[in-house]
Amino acid sequence: MEYDEKLARFRQAHLNPFNKQPWRQHEHSADKDSEDLSPEDSPLDQPHQEPEFRCTERMMDLGLAEDHFSRPVGLFLASDIEQLRQAIEECKQVILELPEHSEKQKDAVVRLIHLRLKLQELKDPNEDEPNIRVLLEHRFYKEKSKSVKQTCDKCSTIIWGLIQTWYTCTGCYYRCHSKCLNLISKPCVRSKVSHQAEYELNICPETGLDSQDYRCAECRAPVSLRGVPSEARQCDYTGQYYCSNCHWNDLAVIPARVIHNWDFEPRKVSRCSMRYLTLMVSRPVLKLREINPLLFNYVEELVEIRKLRQDILLMKPYFITCKEAMEARLLLQLQDRQHFVENDEMYSLQDLVDINIGRLSCSLTEIHTLFAKHIKLDCERCQAKGFVCELCKEGDVLFPFDSHTSVCTDCSAVFHRDCYYDNSTTCPKCARLNLRKQSLFQEPSPEAEA
Repeated sequence: MEYDEKLARFRQAHLNPFNKQPWRQHEHSADKDSEDLSPEDSPLDQPHQEPEFRCTERMMDLGLAEDHFSRPVGLFLASDIEQLRQAIEECKQVILELPEHSEKQKDAVVRLIHLRLKLQELKDPNEDEPNIRVLLEHRFYKEKSKSVKQTCDKCSTIIWGLIQTWYTCTGCYYRCHSKCLNLISKPCVRSKVSHQAEYELNICPETGLDSQDYRCAECRAPVSLRGVPSEARQCDYTGQYYCSNCHWNDLAVIPARVIHNWDFEPRKVSRCSMRYLTLMVSRPVLKLREINPLLFNYVEELVEIRKLRQDILLMKPYFITCKEAMEARLLLQLQDRQHFVENDEMYSLQDLVDINIGRLSCSLTEIHTLFAKHIKLDCERCQAKGFVCELCKEGDVLFPFDSHTSVCTDCSAVFHRDCYYDNSTTCPKCARLNLRKQSLFQEPSPEAEA
């Protein structure tokens, strides 16, 4: 009997917290028994008994509750349409008073857009969950897919699309539950890319946990290298430490390691850095000649790509003035790398990754061959714009992008490379142009002769 009593007490004190119905019956019976007690039989007069375990619904929800006590920075609390309209008018007045093209005026314009989107959201009362939500420069759209299983970037739990409403930011692709929207504390990464499109070019600039006050760099939750209360995970891009909710051990190529060491091995980065690097990967913001000019001495592929890009820039004037080339839209062959037809200095991180695996060299060589074929073989108008070497006056028609030619820096005339460097005289075309200018100045005008 003693064993049965101990077993009953153990089960009573260790019931499943999710099994609510038995406890409700137990509480009901306990309340009924307490009403039957006389004042003389109060619990104060009873001998010491085992403490009774009571699990209310509020206590059972503590383990699953979200953090509803933190308020995001910059959260707009106005929920009235009249307040929003008043804020829009004030924002318009501020924009007119600020200096034109200033950073403050740009920020005020962005603020005005967000206020108008918020007003549009409140004007649609027909849906329980609006299709558009604007928070901290995020532009969230309600997802229609119910079968795709995603992970919430805020609470790090699974989004069950069949029974839960969830949103995706169209700018940075931030995904979260509908209930987690008001808990977001970080602005959209797209705004940072638009205002400050540049990489951190120092390799893992670590400053230590003490500089972060032993807190996560994003959500400010306490972290420690010992994993108590939460594991501190370092982001190889920023050098800062994050908690497990903000750092999922995502792997990404680090721009600083590529530029300084030509190292393309993916490293662990935080979720915020991962989104930023994903948005920045195709932006041409790396000027290699200024950041690390010695890289061209050790990476032969970079020298080859630079020569192809220089040739394409020399071909561009032919296509702009050629009707057939404009109709064929030949320059659209480089629509994914538009900066290749603008300059030969800027590179994106995706360009460097493609150079390392040999993809860019093959595709750019094919485009170069296609462009040269149009100018030298297919189009008679482009052929007529070729040059004849005025030094030897022999050979085929020359073009500035040919490998065996040299171009005069003053008049852009094209010569054979050997003829240009062997001839010690000046450029014949430059000399002819100078004589023409002198003759124009020396000829007397008809009025002076009269």
